[in-house]
Amino acid sequence: MPAVLGSESDQPAAAAPVATPAPRSVSLSARQSLAYGLLGLPLAFVSLPLYVLLPHHYAREFGLPLATLGALLLAARLADALIDPFLGRWIDRCFRRSARSVQRLGALAALLLALGLTGLFLPPLRAANALLLWAAAALLLTYAAYSLLAIAHQSWGARLGGDEVERGRIVAWREGAGLFGVVLASVLPAWQGIGAMLAVFAISLALGCLAWWHSPPPHMLQAAVDAGRISVSFLEPWRQPAFRGLLGVFLLNGIATAIPATLVLFFIEDRLQAPAAQQPLFLLSYFLAAALGLPLWLRLVRVWGLARSWLLGMGLSVAVFSWAAALGAGDLIRFGLVCLLAGLALGADLALPGALLAGLLAEPGQRDQYAATYFGWWNFATKLNLALAAGLALPLLAWWGYEPGSRSAQGLLALSWAYAVLPCGLKLLAAAALWRWNRLHHPWSSR
Repeated sequence: MPAVLGSESDQPAAAAPVATPAPRSVSLSARQSLAYGLLGLPLAFVSLPLYVLLPHHYAREFGLPLATLGALLLAARLADALIDPFLGRWIDRCFRRSARSVQRLGALAALLLALGLTGLFLPPLRAANALLLWAAAALLLTYAAYSLLAIAHQSWGARLGGDEVERGRIVAWREGAGLFGVVLASVLPAWQGIGAMLAVFAISLALGCLAWWHSPPPHMLQAAVDAGRISVSFLEPWRQPAFRGLLGVFLLNGIATAIPATLVLFFIEDRLQAPAAQQPLFLLSYFLAAALGLPLWLRLVRVWGLARSWLLGMGLSVAVFSWAAALGAGDLIRFGLVCLLAGLALGADLALPGALLAGLLAEPGQRDQYAATYFGWWNFATKLNLALAAGLALPLLAWWGYEPGSRSAQGLLALSWAYAVLPCGLKLLAAAALWRWNRLHHPWSSR
C-alpha cells in the first residue's frame, strides 16, 4: 500500500510553524493517480478548446468580427488573470484549515463553471451589443470559476510529494486526462453539436469532482498563520529567482502554443481548403498524439530529466511548424502528419512544466505551504499567454487583410505566417530561456 500522504480530516491544522520537509518518496497506484487526475478532463474544456472553438463559433454563428472577438478575449482574460494570485492565497488559507475545505470550495467553483460555460456557448441574446455584453459577463464567470477549481487541483497535486519522476507522473495523469477532454471538446461540436459538448462537460465535471473527493490526501503543512505572513505570501513566489525564470519560459512557450491553437480551424478551412467533415479528424489526431505520447516523455525524463526533455519537445515543435508553413490547398495528408508530430510535442508542453514547478516547491528553501499562491501566478501566466495569442493574432490577421473564408493570396500568406512562422520564433526564444534557466537553477545532473 502507498504511504499515507497527509490527513483529510476536517480538524484545523495546529498553528505552529514547522520546517519544510524534504520531498518524500511516494508511489501512487494507477487507481489513485486516476482519482486525482480525472478532474483534468472536464477542466480541459475551458482551456485550449475554448480558444479554438469560441472565436470560430461566434464568427460563424453570430457574424462578430475577428478583431472584436480578439479584443473581447484579451480583455476578459486579462481581467480574470489579475485575480489568480489572490485566489491562490485564498486556497492556501483553506489548506491550512483542512483538505476537505479545499474540496468544498472546488465543488462550488465547479457549479459556477458549468453555468458560465453553458451561458457562453448558448447565449439567449443575438443583438450585437447585447451579445458582446453577455459574452463578456459569461467569460468572466467561466474564467474565475475555472481558475478557482484549477488552482486548487494543481496545488493539491504539488503537495502529494515525490521525486522528479513521480512528480512528472502525477502531472502526466492530470494532463493526460486533460488531453482526452480536449479531444472530446474538439470533436463533439462538429459531430454532435454544442449541446452534446456541454452535456458531456457537465457529466464529466461531476464525476471528476467525485473522484477527486476520494483521491489521496495531500501533505498538510502546519505553518503559522498570522497577518504578517499572509501579506508576505502573496508576493512570495516573486522572491524566488528560479520561479521567475521558469515562469518566463512558460509564458513564451505558452504564447507559441496558443497562437496555432487559436488559428487552426481558419488554417484548415481556408489555407488547406479541407472539407468540413475532416476538421475534427485533424484535431483528434493532434490531441490523441499528445495523450499517447505522454508515456514516451516520462521515459525520457528518467534518462534526461525534466528540463532537457522539455527542450527536445520544443525542438520537435519548431521542426514541425517550419514544415507546416509551406503547406497549401489540398495538402491534407501532410497536415495530418503535422498534427501527429505537433501533438507529440504538445505532450511535453503539458506534462513537464508543471512538474518542474512542483520540483521547485519541494526543494530546500522553497515554501510549499504557499503552493496555491505559486500556482495562482502560474495560472496568471497561462491566461496571459492565451489572451495575448488571441488578442494579438486575430487583430493582426484582420489588419493584414485576412478574413474568414478569404482566398486572397495576401490573406492566406498572412494566415500561414501567423499560424506557423511566428510560433517557431517564440519557441526558439523559449528554448534559449529554458537552456539558461536550467544552467542557473537546475543542473543537468539533477534527476
